[in-house]
Amino acid sequence: MALTTKDIALLAGVSQSTVSRSLNNSRLISQETRERVLKIAREQEFEFNANARGLSTNRTHTIGIIFPDEYLDFGVNLYFGSLHTHLRETLEKRDLDLIIAFSQNRFTGADNIKRLIIRRKVGGLIIVRSRMAPETLEFLHQSGIPLVFLHFHQESTKLEGIDQVYTDHVKGGFLGTEHLIKLRHKKILCISAGEGSEYQQRRRGYRNALETHHIPYDESLILYGDRSFQSGYDLVMQNRGLLDTVTAVFVHTDVMALGVLEALKERNIKVPEDIALVGYDDIELSTYFHPHLTTVHQPREKIAVLACERLFEMIGSKKVKRGKEIQIQPTLVVRESCGGKTADR
Repeated sequence: MALTTKDIALLAGVSQSTVSRSLNNSRLISQETRERVLKIAREQEFEFNANARGLSTNRTHTIGIIFPDEYLDFGVNLYFGSLHTHLRETLEKRDLDLIIAFSQNRFTGADNIKRLIIRRKVGGLIIVRSRMAPETLEFLHQSGIPLVFLHFHQESTKLEGIDQVYTDHVKGGFLGTEHLIKLRHKKILCISAGEGSEYQQRRRGYRNALETHHIPYDESLILYGDRSFQSGYDLVMQNRGLLDTVTAVFVHTDVMALGVLEALKERNIKVPEDIALVGYDDIELSTYFHPHLTTVHQPREKIAVLACERLFEMIGSKKVKRGKEIQIQPTLVVRESCGGKTADR
């Protein structure tokens, strides 16, 4: 027979309401009493039902994290897996549970976000997606659930009143390009991804840096991959003539940049002696290859912590004004793949 809060109350010598408050970390209960109740609950392997707690207090201690559908793809997961780790650490320090989900059930087409909210599975949401269906955004507004959009900056008018925490990718694109320009590179190949607002913003930063330094923008110097290692490798092999005309390459993901590096090695093109190389994201693998990759660092831990803290504020008080945007600045991590090489051709 499952243990109840009444059983714990008898074991602890307190009222049933005191047990409930202790399990909910209520400030109305002294720390000594709360610790005694929690100790007994742990010893008796009692699991307080999150759904029941949500129904009784109109909230739950579980946070839903909605990741993009391509989360499990190798190149994408290297970044989002790290982001997930930072989110988990921040939430678990607050003794909160988390549910990882995707916006849509790939078999039934059902809207997972609506289901989580309607079934009162979560007390807040962190959404890591570049695009959302208009009807889902409207539902989120009407639900009033505390939520934060993370990583991707959304510009839809339907997002008014919804908090966002994201990296300034325009600045990131500018930093990577300007670093190469300061090394006197003028013919800089840009390898980007075709989809996603973050890549559009990185390309905008690339173009802004060229124009700031009075270097003509050339559309033919932009190639598009699919964010994978193989994509970066193939683009080098398929564009040998173009590679012979440039002195530097700025790649908008580290995984693609490592594919570029491998292909350049096979073509006996030395990095950084013949071509300088810059990546983007600063994933752990960027120091596993040689030369170590110069890259634009996305502050994953910082955006995760700030998103969680903002969510805690909204969960803690209905009076918190929503619609705040927190933009985090990226930084450049200089390693070996650019060297001190300068180029004028």
